[in-house]
Amino acid sequence: MSGSWPLARRSQALAQRGAIFTRIRMFFQEKGYLEVETPFRIPAPAPETQIDAIPSDGWFMQTSPELCMKRLLAAGYPRIFQICRCWRDGERGSRHLSEFTMLEWYRAQADYRVLMDETEELVRAAAGGSGITYRGVQIDLSPPWERITVRDAFLRYAGTIAESALSGGTFDELMVEKVEPMLGMGRPTFIYDYPASCSALARLKSEDPSVAERFELYMGGLEIANAFSELIDPVEQRARFEAEAAERLRQGKPAYPMPEKFLDALSGMPEAAGIALGLDRLVMVLLDAESIDDVVAFTTEEL
Repeated sequence: MSGSWPLARRSQALAQRGAIFTRIRMFFQEKGYLEVETPFRIPAPAPETQIDAIPSDGWFMQTSPELCMKRLLAAGYPRIFQICRCWRDGERGSRHLSEFTMLEWYRAQADYRVLMDETEELVRAAAGGSGITYRGVQIDLSPPWERITVRDAFLRYAGTIAESALSGGTFDELMVEKVEPMLGMGRPTFIYDYPASCSALARLKSEDPSVAERFELYMGGLEIANAFSELIDPVEQRARFEAEAAERLRQGKPAYPMPEKFLDALSGMPEAAGIALGLDRLVMVLLDAESIDDVVAFTTEEL
């Protein structure tokens, strides 16, 4: 029985998790989204510097269903969502799992601001109420949520500008140590308009091409989602992928094949916005769990 105790003690959390997933599916069905499934094992992930894929017999376990879902957008599916398993190498901690559950949705003829509004609606529907408590902090889910640019957040919480942090190589450090802990306290926060160099698949802002139309959602200091207006120029996307691939090699990381079928389809993709939301993390916040381990049936170490 001792080996089964960790599984048994999660029964209430798993029941609540199932109810949250049901509410999420109902939300998208009512909005006319089609639920899709795409393969877990793919020939080429997006070559992003900060994300490492897990090899699988010459291919890779998906780090995100993003590339396949965008091909569906290009094929004429205007509103799609997916709840699926994803894998990222080297990610483990109280807030991280190397195998985790992702919610992604994509909407044609929309931009990142439209998705901010829709994300507010989705999280409130998933929560089943207007307020939660996470790690002793009351979080009001009533709209409107806080919206702050990356530039303003760095000035307010890190005492510097994002451009200086980037040029000095301290952007990620300051984001984690100074900015993130202040976001989503009291109410959820959308931090938006990331530097262009931090947004490999996002469209640049027409009035300020130094930033991309990208946002992240934070609740209680924890990142929950990452979204952007999609880049649909195949030439620019290839150039960005090549730059990311070169940076991976510079850092001593393995190179990935170029996702040619995705790049071929990109010219037929409509203007759109997409978002990836970590469901294990969302459940963790909604249930006020101490660790991400408390809201999944099995951790890797228990297999």
